[in-house]
Amino acid sequence: MTESIRLPAAQLKPSTVALPGSKSISNRTLLLAALSDNICEIRSLLKSDDTDRMLEALEKLGVRIEFLEEGRLQIQGTGGRFPNRSADLFLGNAGTAFRPLTAVLAVLGGDYHLHGVPRMHERPIGDLVDALRTAGADVRYLGNENYPPLQINERSDNGVHEIPIKGNVSSQFLTALLMALPLTGEAFDIRMVGELISKPYIDITLKLMAQFGVHVVNEDYRVFKIPAGARYHAPEVLHVEGDASSASYFLGAGLISGAPIRVTGIGLNSIQGDVAFARELEKIGAHVVWGDNFIEISRPAHQSVLPFDLDANHIPDAAMTLAVIALASGKPCTLRNIGSWRVKETDRIAAMATELRKLGAEVVEEPEAIYITPPAALKADVAIDTYDDHRVAMCFSLVSLLGTPVIINDPKCTHKTFPTYFEVFASITE
Repeated sequence: MTESIRLPAAQLKPSTVALPGSKSISNRTLLLAALSDNICEIRSLLKSDDTDRMLEALEKLGVRIEFLEEGRLQIQGTGGRFPNRSADLFLGNAGTAFRPLTAVLAVLGGDYHLHGVPRMHERPIGDLVDALRTAGADVRYLGNENYPPLQINERSDNGVHEIPIKGNVSSQFLTALLMALPLTGEAFDIRMVGELISKPYIDITLKLMAQFGVHVVNEDYRVFKIPAGARYHAPEVLHVEGDASSASYFLGAGLISGAPIRVTGIGLNSIQGDVAFARELEKIGAHVVWGDNFIEISRPAHQSVLPFDLDANHIPDAAMTLAVIALASGKPCTLRNIGSWRVKETDRIAAMATELRKLGAEVVEEPEAIYITPPAALKADVAIDTYDDHRVAMCFSLVSLLGTPVIINDPKCTHKTFPTYFEVFASITE
């Protein structure tokens, strides 16, 4: 029997939630600090399964890490060359660790074995490996072609400085290449082949690289120019923003319930694209207040939750929350251009469709879209399967705010990014 948690039908009380650190920023920052030529203190770091896997990998690669107190640590940079040129790295299901480490280790060269949980071995990485091979890397598949596990060997400098890469499966492939190529000290042009999805995540990467002293020229997301002579130099102290994707559940709760919910750790100047989720909520009935370090959402009593038809390519993770918010609208809703859901922690289009149907919704799924028609009345005490996917578990907690008790199976899957999620959610309900 899988462990489960029952969430009774509940109302929200006006609340403030301090967000955990951003997963995307935390793992990028850890790797960039490790590759820098100086010491960096990182504050407000996310404590989760994904960051644990990155920290374990860096320590195996010989990086000196001093843990100061919860959420604070100090990293002694390696000057762009890891001390240990041979390692066996288990990276769980952490794409934000697996993809960038693959690129960095392939560019630096050595003897590295990278592997993860079975689902990680079903998540494609071929587009990244093809690009790395163009740059002279020796990366080999140990199982199925185009998928982990991987063996990485010494790279040969083949003189190629224009690298094509596809961006229509995951923006993490481009992120990985952007972070890795400066380690060569040479100039590179990275050219996009076809569409680049999730551009806001590339913005996070470029802004963080700039904070670490490497400025990439972005030519309309078609060509990215890596300068020659680049090296990473860390800020002495770096604060990790709150996680904007995790904020979506609380902001969505504020819209559904009407009670004012404030999240802190993100705001007007956030570098994360998922803050745009608040602007999408504004279009469907939310009242939004923006601060430098907070976003607050409520809904006026006279305002209902409106149906929507949204191209969600710019907010793929946060858009999952909208699939549950659709139930509050009472009318058909559509999320489009979300093909990347198919290759995440699980096939998220299939998972969301299956679980929404359990609640009574009519759902049509396409390769890159989902159409949701809410039922007249939700089914109560439905057991929601979560597919070892943290976001599925957190999304469906919002059903309890629709006057319907719900059971969430395997709630501990939230440890990937937000280990205390259900405790925090309980604290804002009454």
